[in-house]
Amino acid sequence: MSNELIEFETFMRQRREAAQAYVNGEFAPLAALVTTTDPATFFGPKGGWQEGAKHVSSVYETGASSFEAGGETHLDIRQIGVGGGLAFWTGVQRATVKLRGREEPVSMDIRVTEVFRHEGEEWKLVHRHADPLVAASADAP
Repeated sequence: MSNELIEFETFMRQRREAAQAYVNGEFAPLAALVTTTDPATFFGPKGGWQEGAKHVSSVYETGASSFEAGGETHLDIRQIGVGGGLAFWTGVQRATVKLRGREEPVSMDIRVTEVFRHEGEEWKLVHRHADPLVAASADAP
């Protein structure tokens, strides 16, 4: 295993902690991981896309504010890779969250691909694609 991969897998512990904080309404841990340098993009679960580092960060912050304390999440990583100053993971983010204004917890399974860029001495999130996991139909390839 390369040193770059070992470093990125160590970083992913911090990413997991930021995901846990996020589903509890805390944006600060994720804010520390999000790039402040363009380009940056976010393909969100409702479709469309957002771009620009400052704008994407504000969208993430607004998203965090929709959650209340009491959420749990797990990153089910299916693939991870690193090289040339870029890294990624892809898989499913499984969560049970408390949304503001709703009494009952909500379960979410989100397909995720995240791309990180090595900036200085740190990995920074530069792209996130997240959409709901749906069961494949029998006719799907």
